[in-house]
Amino acid sequence: MADTPKLTAGEKTKVAWYVARMCKRGLAGETVYQGDLEAKVDRVIDRARQRGEK
Repeated sequence: MADTPKLTAGEKTKVAWYVARMCKRGLAGETVYQGDLEAKVDRVIDRARQRGEK
């Protein structure tokens, strides 16, 4: 991801938390829905990108 913006410490923590939850769900099985967590990660990155453009 070359276009990933610089994240604050709080944003890095949120992304790490969501990724850890995705890993936990992944252990439950391949058919477990993870779209909600992926959307949350995308929102955090989008907010950081908007902040970087200012």
